[in-house]
This record gives sequence, structure tokens and C-alpha cells, in this order.
Amino acid sequence: MAGIYIHIPFCKQACYYCDFHFSTSLKYKEELLEALIREIRLQKSYLDDETIETIYFGGGTPSLLTADEINLIIGTITGIHTVAANAEVTIEANPDDLDKAKLQALRQTAINRFSIGIQSFFDDDLQWMNRVHRGAEAEASVKRAQDTGFENITVDLIYGYPLLSDTKWKHNLDKVFELDVPHVSSYSMTVEPQTALAAFIKKKKQAAMDDQQSAEQFILLMDAMKTRGFEHYEISNFCKPGHYSRHNANYWKGVKYLGIGPSAHSFNGETRQWNVANNAKYIQALEKSEIPAETELLTETDRLNEYIMTSLRTMWGLDLKRLDAIAGAAAGQLTKGAQRYFENGWLEQKEEVIYLTATGKLYADHIASQLFF
Repeated sequence: MAGIYIHIPFCKQACYYCDFHFSTSLKYKEELLEALIREIRLQKSYLDDETIETIYFGGGTPSLLTADEINLIIGTITGIHTVAANAEVTIEANPDDLDKAKLQALRQTAINRFSIGIQSFFDDDLQWMNRVHRGAEAEASVKRAQDTGFENITVDLIYGYPLLSDTKWKHNLDKVFELDVPHVSSYSMTVEPQTALAAFIKKKKQAAMDDQQSAEQFILLMDAMKTRGFEHYEISNFCKPGHYSRHNANYWKGVKYLGIGPSAHSFNGETRQWNVANNAKYIQALEKSEIPAETELLTETDRLNEYIMTSLRTMWGLDLKRLDAIAGAAAGQLTKGAQRYFENGWLEQKEEVIYLTATGKLYADHIASQLFF
């Protein structure tokens, strides 16, 4: 099994915190779509004829595509690859794109899962982030999607920023529970270089993020999700039993995937590949039937460290047998290095699998980096 990710690098406007690759101009949208189709065809052999289990439209804002454009991309994929009958086909969407007509049109595509970028239900928070939509629109978009027959929905929420009090954070979570969505992705606000938010903080126009606030709101998040019966299956992801994102879960499980589009990444178990993060250069290369990508051959150490980093983030944990399968005797070395985290209650081991504890999840990146080979 394998997955395909399609990067759609267009947005109506730039969120202040975002550092993903995108353009607010749709001038070259047609040329970009033609280039995507060419790349899908040129990359035919990358996944070694694996059956495609998931297709994910990310961005950017892929909900800016029309249903016909989505059908063209999916049709190209199904014409080249074997796609599983029960494939999960996800599209990221902004609430303001999901009007009744758009949702009805999307019902005529293979899309069967929505990832809706709500972030907050409070207008002042959304304005602070420079989001296009408003809180009432966020709520309405979920209800419209459900009324149109889409049940497999995840919503994105952000916490850990100055405007978000604990009371507002609890309200956001309660609103999600009220909407009865089966999956929630939630992220701490991070300040990435070269973003407007980073510039505002540097110029003292905006307060810096507070790590303590972020940690406390993450704990509130974990507690609320547990109380409502959601599984905490990955650091930033929660779902009702059986509703985890198959596409994203496969990233963390080390399943092969192909990334199509500018800035998209690919992984086939032995190499990692990434496309140029420039729309014009991407289009120009594909017009010459060239794949605008760099490739890295993963060493044994790379594969060990990637498995440590990804597996520890999940409820499935780090399997010591799999670690030894990558490199003999690796499990013993890692267990020895992890001893201090067992002692302070950040890690626990059940049979041959190591897991982060609830407290350990606060320090996931630090723990993984300390266990790297």
C-alpha cells in the first residue's frame, strides 16, 4: 500500500503564521495544473506499482480547485496506478470555500474526507491570524458538509497564542464536540522564520508565544479529548475509534508515499525526494518533462532516526523488533539511552514496544532527538 499527496500552492490570502509554499495569485493556475498532470505521469514508477490506499490534496488551499479539476487529477492517478476500492481521498478546505454549490459539486468526485481549517471559532482570533473566514462561517461549513453527506471530517484548531485564554480554548473544544466531528488535528502556534508573525514579534508589534501557556492548553486538550472518548493516536491528532487519518498515519508508520507539486516531498523506503518550492521553476521543468526534485539516499542511521522520530509520536509506539530489523542490536542501545526517561516517567515499555506517557508527550521532539543514533 502507498499514498499520493498533491500540493496545491494557492491561497486567497496569507495567514500570518504560515510558512508553507503557496501563492496568492491564481495567474498560473492552469499551467500549474498541467504540470501536476505531467508529474503524475513522469513519477509513475516511484512507488513500484504499490496499490494506492490514500490520496491527499493539501496546500495551500486545494478547495480553490473546481470539481472538474479534482476529477482530472484523480482520473490521471487512477489511469496510471491501481487505487484501492476503499481508498481514503482527502481534501483540505477553508470554511469560506464550502458553500452548498461547492459541496454538491464535490459529491461528484472521489473526495470522501474533509480537513477543514477552522483554527478558532472566535472572530478576533481569526483576524489576528489573518484568516479569511469568521467563526460563524466555520461552524456553518461543517454543518453544510454533514448535510451534504460528508461524514468523515476533521477540523484543525490552533492553541498557545496570546489571544487564546483557557476559557476560549475550552469553548473551541466544546464547539467541536457539539458539531460531532470524528477527528481533530490541533497544533501549538509556532513562530516560523520568514513569516509575518515572526516579523511582528521582532518589531515588538506582537507578543512572543508563551511555552507555558502552550503546554497547559495541550494538557487541557488531551484531557478533554480523553473525556469525550477520542483516541490520542498521534501528538497532534485525535479521533473517535477507527476514524484516524489513514494518509497521515501512514507517514508515521513509514509507508511509501509520492508527493506531487511544488515543495512536495516523497518517500519510498530507501530515498527521500523533494520538489522545488517555486511555482515558475516547477512549471518550467515539467514543460521539458523534467522532474524538479532533489533526492537523498537514506543511510541506515537516517532510517533508524526517522523511525524513532515518527513512531514515538503515535499510539502504536516504537517497536524494538522493527528497530533491530533496520540495524542489528539497535534496540539494546536505544533502551539503554532511554533509561532516564523511563525513570522520570516520560516513557513506558509494554513488551517490545516503547510509548510516550501523557507527560512525555509534552517533550516528544526533545526525547526523540536525544535517542537518535
